[in-house]
Amino acid sequence: MVRPSILYFGTPVVLLTTENDDGTFNLAPISSAWALGQHIVLGLGSESQTARNLAARSELVINVASPELWEQVERLAPLTGADPVPESKRAVYRYESDKFAASGLTPADSHIVKPPRVAECALQLEARARALTPGGAGLFFSVECDVLRVHADERIVVPGTHHIDPALWSPLIYNFRHYHGLAPEIGYGFRSETVNTTTRAA
Repeated sequence: MVRPSILYFGTPVVLLTTENDDGTFNLAPISSAWALGQHIVLGLGSESQTARNLAARSELVINVASPELWEQVERLAPLTGADPVPESKRAVYRYESDKFAASGLTPADSHIVKPPRVAECALQLEARARALTPGGAGLFFSVECDVLRVHADERIVVPGTHHIDPALWSPLIYNFRHYHGLAPEIGYGFRSETVNTTTRAA
């Protein structure tokens, strides 16, 4: 039997943009996100600035990071937009008002929601939080989000379709506090709609 301190056994990293009380924007990396149809469920610490922002304003962008962005993600990791820094975070985190500048990432206007997208992310989901459910004896929220619009760099889309080509794009994976890309493909699901793309045939 083992008791790991965390259970991030290979989960994708997303960067969340939300609006602060003063009209500026927060940018935060998380590694608790999963999709169900056109909905995304997020896991957020209850004292995080992102959770506070979504409780007040429901709009956000879920920017899906790719492996080459790991260093920018790691620059964000010890930062918080909460001022003052919550007591439980003070030993590890420090306040930063402009996380885009601190990380070296670039804001880009969204089409539907107010928070900006992250220009360097090839896959960006404009969304609206519809429910924040407390859990873990008050330690976290599960946040259910409706995806309103998906932006994808044309270089990762199968030409003439709405499909992301998994041979051309993959998420950044957080595996027990280490960053990884996906290993080479070993197969595909029976419902795959991208098996016969030109990249596959090559």
